[in-house]
Amino acid sequence: MAAEKPQPVQVPYCQGCTLPAEYCEFGPDFEKCKPWLIRNVPNLYPHLLQEANDKEAEKLSEQLQGSGISPAGSPAATAGEPSASKQEDVKRLPGGKIKRKEKQEVVIEKIVRNKRKCITTVKGLELFGIKLSDASKKFGKKFATGASVVKGPTEKDQIDVQGDIAYDIVDFIRETWGEVPESAIFFIVDGKRVSAA
Repeated sequence: MAAEKPQPVQVPYCQGCTLPAEYCEFGPDFEKCKPWLIRNVPNLYPHLLQEANDKEAEKLSEQLQGSGISPAGSPAATAGEPSASKQEDVKRLPGGKIKRKEKQEVVIEKIVRNKRKCITTVKGLELFGIKLSDASKKFGKKFATGASVVKGPTEKDQIDVQGDIAYDIVDFIRETWGEVPESAIFFIVDGKRVSAA
């Protein structure tokens, strides 16, 4: 009895990203790969097939609602309105990433360096239409210290002010920029968010 010769494995390659099909989800644009994956290798991603069926049912439901007919067991037509507002808050970026609309809030954090030097960082002022360079100058003049606009760890601009002025800076922000409500100002204390109000 002779041993059977092993056959080479046939690996399907995606037409969208040119990666092997099982690696598409890690590729540059998984959203573009999904239709090809559903048609050619549905057994690799069974949840995609389920999502496609759900989307088709949702489209059919929307068409029926648009024509004035409501499908059996579906919620009222007013239930469609909240989903429209959710779509406004979410923005699709290239690569299939989702970007949510940022909450308008100012986050103040005190960072200690060398066990005695403090830096107070202020993040989020730009969400209220405040120019960070102008705010930095005002902080420097008010507290007689160095203040600069720098890129933070999340690649967003923030203001670094030398010194421990975290609690004084809240009053200054409220006095100088009235459009920033006190309820939108938060501190980060020991890794936890605490309201300034």
